[in-house]
Amino acid sequence: MATVMVVDDSKTVRNYHGSILKSMSMNIVEAENGMEALEKSLDADIDLYLVDVNMPIMDGYSFIKDLRKQEANKDVPVIMVTTQRKEEDMINAYKVGANLFETKPIKPDQLQAYIDILVKK
Repeated sequence: MATVMVVDDSKTVRNYHGSILKSMSMNIVEAENGMEALEKSLDADIDLYLVDVNMPIMDGYSFIKDLRKQEANKDVPVIMVTTQRKEEDMINAYKVGANLFETKPIKPDQLQAYIDILVKK
């Protein structure tokens, strides 16, 4: 069973993504910001990260940049899921190492399609 880390400062968003992922039989790890996610990434075997942009302490861009420095996480897929809709936001996400960029709210069937593509079974 795959494990997905949901990194978002909104409990509502973490619950929403978590409910979708649980319906797909995924294990869920939650983090409220990039710093907490980095700490948890050291102790967990994560198959996919869903990451928000705007969070306190450490934003999503900084998190992904630091995550990619870890040997164990340099190739783990990351989907940035955010309310940011500008092209520069998408470009910045790809520059720091995101695999995909999606705006909130992500639709369950879209998330399922991304997981089918990105997560090795």
